[in-house]
Amino acid sequence: MLIGELAGLTGVTTRALRFYEEQGLLTPERTGAGYRTYGPESPRRVGNIRDLLASGFTVEDVRSFLPYLDGEIPRVLGYHPRCDGGYEVGARRIATLNERIATLTRLRDQLVARMPWLAAPEADAAACQEGEPAATVAPETT
Repeated sequence: MLIGELAGLTGVTTRALRFYEEQGLLTPERTGAGYRTYGPESPRRVGNIRDLLASGFTVEDVRSFLPYLDGEIPRVLGYHPRCDGGYEVGARRIATLNERIATLTRLRDQLVARMPWLAAPEADAAACQEGEPAATVAPETT
């Protein structure tokens, strides 16, 4: 199948497919005229790439899963020694996300401490009229 067909079948843009190729995640054959052609495994591979990226993995991380991209990647990965590279990548990604969550939580808590009315339900926030200083409607803090 040609690039436009694969794009239509998978819901991925042709630009994204070319990017996956540049990154070594997808390797189409070429016709004599230079057109990219994709085999029957390509839709599954593209779907797996998208799923891994949507799960928080980077393109570099996805390369760790190259041998498995043409098969079905289960929703829950059991441990297998030959998958150590993928597990290491997953563990690093989780650690990075946990650090980001901690940082964002700390920043949110600091902002709420300075502006406690921002933590109020949306109905309370709606009391502030456009052009009216927030101090006139902000609740008293004790």
